[in-house]
Amino acid sequence: MPTVFVVDDEVLLLELASTILTPLGCNVQTFTDPELALKEFPAAKPAVVLTDYAMGRMSGMDLIRECRRLNPKQKTILISGTVDGEVFSDAPVKPDLFVAKPYDINSLVEVVRAMISKH
Repeated sequence: MPTVFVVDDEVLLLELASTILTPLGCNVQTFTDPELALKEFPAAKPAVVLTDYAMGRMSGMDLIRECRRLNPKQKTILISGTVDGEVFSDAPVKPDLFVAKPYDINSLVEVVRAMISKH
C-alpha cells in the first residue's frame, strides 16, 4: 500500500485530502507541521508528497527541497491558494505539479493515482 503525505496547516483540507485519497488504496498520512512530516519522511518513504505552499516557518518549497535531498526522485505536488506556479520558476528544485486552490477533487485524485502508478 503506497504512502501519501499531505502537509497543510489547514486541518479541514487535510481531512478532505484524506477522504478523497484513501479510496485509492493509499496510506494517507497528514501533517499540519512540515518539519514533523520531514522527520517521518525517511521511515515512511511516501510515494507522493502533497504540500501547501504557505505554512509558517517552513514553506512547501522548503519541504520539497528537503524531501528531494533525501530522495532525488520523490514525486511532489505543490498546492496553494496564495501564490501561482511562478513562485518556483527560478527555484533549483521544482515540484512535479502545481495545483491552485480551490482544486478540482477528481483532477487531484487522477494526478495522485498517476504518480502512485509510476512509483
